Amino acid sequence: MAGLSLGLGVACTPSAPAHAAEASACRQLPASVLFEQRTWTEIRDGLACGVTTVIIPVGGTEQSGPYIAVGKHNVRVLAQAERIARAAGNTLVAPVMAYVPEGGTKPRTSHMRFAGTLSIPPDVFEKLVQSAAESLRVQGFTLVVLLGDHGGYQAQLKQAADTLNTAWRGTGAKALYVRAYYDVLPHQYADWLKKNGHEKEVGLHAELSDTALMLAVDPSMVRQQALRAGPAPTAAQGIYGGDPRGASAALGQPGLDMQVRAATQAIEAARTPPP
Repeated sequence: MAGLSLGLGVACTPSAPAHAAEASACRQLPASVLFEQRTWTEIRDGLACGVTTVIIPVGGTEQSGPYIAVGKHNVRVLAQAERIARAAGNTLVAPVMAYVPEGGTKPRTSHMRFAGTLSIPPDVFEKLVQSAAESLRVQGFTLVVLLGDHGGYQAQLKQAADTLNTAWRGTGAKALYVRAYYDVLPHQYADWLKKNGHEKEVGLHAELSDTALMLAVDPSMVRQQALRAGPAPTAAQGIYGGDPRGASAALGQPGLDMQVRAATQAIEAARTPPP
């Protein structure tokens, strides 16, 4: 037994510096959680340090009335995904998907009726999501989070997650579609705005809530002078219901916070093993 104990002690001794070096390497990882701002070796080392969750933020390039720039969803979902990644911990944010289904081209339907919109077919979009997720899984990411900022493709995101989870069965990896991230806007956030005196201003698209959210994330994306002096909104302007003219960053921040909480809770729940 004495010999065995001595042997075990000798075997364990060299591992201490190795563990110290590993811990030091983990502490030296970049502060940025953005995939695009890390080198491949930093991403590899992050995986070894437990950074095994990755968010695929899905935006869209579409008209949002005459006052909000067409990259609204892309800017918003990236900022939100970064907040969520930091709140959840051990999470990176993949590049934003800016090409999504936005309507037909022959004839032009939905947002494609307006200049500034880019659209791809739903089946192409679904394959794009699946391919990006699979490329992350094979690198070692075990939780791939699908986060969609736009209502028009939520069904495709869910289908993509279902398809991936079937294909990944037994691999230890999971695709997480976070429907709650989007759903809090037309429900809890819209209710909050209405209870705070803005019932008539809340609509479906490019109205008060949409504009307020954008002002809270990046006011440079909103043409504020034109907004304040603009006429009553109409569908012909690309504004569907409601009135954006009273929007402010202060009105938008609660909606953003609701989204971050919902997504963070979903990620934490997905990480928790079943009882």
